Amino acid sequence: MRVNRILLSSALVVVALVIQVSVLARLHLPGAVPDLMLLTVLGLALVYGHVGGALVGFGAGLLADLAPPADHAAGRYALVLCVIGYLAGLVKPETGQLKSATGPMAVVVAAAVGSTLLYAGVGALVGDTAARHVGLGSLLFTAVLYDLLLAPFVVPGVMALARRAENDPLAETGSGAKATDISSGWLSGGTGLKIGSQRNGLRVKAARARMARAGRIKGVKRL
Repeated sequence: MRVNRILLSSALVVVALVIQVSVLARLHLPGAVPDLMLLTVLGLALVYGHVGGALVGFGAGLLADLAPPADHAAGRYALVLCVIGYLAGLVKPETGQLKSATGPMAVVVAAAVGSTLLYAGVGALVGDTAARHVGLGSLLFTAVLYDLLLAPFVVPGVMALARRAENDPLAETGSGAKATDISSGWLSGGTGLKIGSQRNGLRVKAARARMARAGRIKGVKRL
């Protein structure tokens, strides 16, 4: 991974973990806890691809495993987020542009269900039966519900930051110029608005206005 990706991913993961532990975990909501770490990994994986998503997922999960008040075996959540990050990176659009919010929301649902099942499955292998007492069905429903409600406020912002970091001087040349802003597809999904086209149109109009102004100034000087 490039240096700018590592720095941005580390910062986002640390912020997500702090909010997860100090705020979301203390809400005492019924069932599951809104998984801000999962949504952060998804946002980065949809920009960085399957390799970057797996690396970010493993690092984020390992940090969550070691951070207090973790009460499970170290490496358990790292495995879950590594797998989820890899799979989410596989659906990264080749053009870098998301045409609607349907795809990302489907990814969030699949990731919420998959991470809950995988976490419970690994827990069963190591003798953790906490999911049986809460009820796996209740955990799945609440995990999907909470993550869907939180996703529009997290995933587009993470994707926008990741795309902006791709234009960092430390990034490989041309990597950010091949694709338009991914987050525009999420924000404009279902509205019919083409944010990228509007921006390009405004830029063209501004360039034409500058050229016309320069022509008038040259004409006055010649007179």
